Amino acid sequence: MLEAEELACWRGERAVFAGLSFRLAPGGALLLTGANGAGKSSLLRLLAGLIPAAEGRLLWNGADAFADRLAHARRLRYLSHADALKPSLTARENLFFFSRLWGGEVEPALAALGLAELGDLPARVLSSGQKRRLALARLALAPADLWLLDEPTVGLDAASVERLGALLARHRGAGGMVIAATHLPLPMPDAAEFRL
Repeated sequence: MLEAEELACWRGERAVFAGLSFRLAPGGALLLTGANGAGKSSLLRLLAGLIPAAEGRLLWNGADAFADRLAHARRLRYLSHADALKPSLTARENLFFFSRLWGGEVEPALAALGLAELGDLPARVLSSGQKRRLALARLALAPADLWLLDEPTVGLDAASVERLGALLARHRGAGGMVIAATHLPLPMPDAAEFRL
């Protein structure tokens, strides 16, 4: 169980959000919506432990999620709006790097996002949609309890969004949780929505 209690985030002298609270149970999904600059990406970064909360606390199964930052990092996968790919490495090599960190098998992860035939191409020659799919393929490498996704469908065609939907459904079916910032509908019809 993930619980946010009265979280606040400041950027400079300006409150991005304050008094933000929610709960997410295993298998649950939460869509973060709102205008550009509303704080969706900031909230994801805060939940990932990349920026501190100005106020409030984040609980994991009733305990301070950040008491052990390494344990918190292990239980989540954070995918920002940037794809974070090494252009000179092939698609397969990019995934291999992350498999060394988290475990998991590269070939099934490539296949999950329809990238098996592109595995030997350098990331620099992939289209923007293919790069996004490669970034998303990291999610298929090894289990993590919580996925934090920032605009996961940017650049994806309809078939790729469908593949992502299958990946999200498998993750949630195994008890995983998803929090996604999005401007577009995601293939999670039963997800709760939190508007910032």
